[in-house]
Amino acid sequence: MKKMTTALTALTVTAALGGTYAATAGGASAAPGPGHRDRHDAAKSVDVEILAPARGDNAGIAGAGWFVDLDIEFDDTSLAGTGFTANQLTGPAAHNNTAPFPGSFSTGADDRMPGLVVLTSTTNSTLPGFSGPGTNLANLFNLTGVTDRSKNDVELWDTWIVGAPIAGKDVTTTLTVAVIDDLNHDGIYNDAPAVVTDQNADGRIDRRDLEAIGVASKVETVDFRINGAPA
Repeated sequence: MKKMTTALTALTVTAALGGTYAATAGGASAAPGPGHRDRHDAAKSVDVEILAPARGDNAGIAGAGWFVDLDIEFDDTSLAGTGFTANQLTGPAAHNNTAPFPGSFSTGADDRMPGLVVLTSTTNSTLPGFSGPGTNLANLFNLTGVTDRSKNDVELWDTWIVGAPIAGKDVTTTLTVAVIDDLNHDGIYNDAPAVVTDQNADGRIDRRDLEAIGVASKVETVDFRINGAPA
């Protein structure tokens, strides 16, 4: 499948927020299509790649402005089976759930990619909607779309520019990303929780808790630093 650079994605987001996108419809049907298989018994068929941040990066300005850029590939899966519901270009305030590509903007499972879980180990618990490191941040992503598609394989791209210091300033954090398995066996990856709980009671929320819930992909992690310095 084709690969795009993080820089290109960043430019796309900037152009989109500037209003240069033309309104086009995008969506997927609710029923699985050809190529769907029973994921309960199958080997992992989802590959998650974290393109940004990179390990060891010192990212952002004053705790915000850092990117999470994801490339998610689904093998032997229809577009509907991925859980993808429509393209989105969204954000806070006036950008929330508006044309040309509406999508909700809050913590919790993403309405456009409802199988995705995104965590940071330093997510705060004081802002409304945030409950610490177990908070699923997937529904805060701004830009989601289909970057490659064949009969039985799908590649989705998902990007978030972090608008507030929700994971701290001048701290090292661990970004953890995975696609949750088809837990209810409806043939669709749409079972991500709003909050990941401490499944193994070790006092931490991490990859082990996602694996205990059940994942369709490997759990990918990146350790990086959130820059607290101003511009």
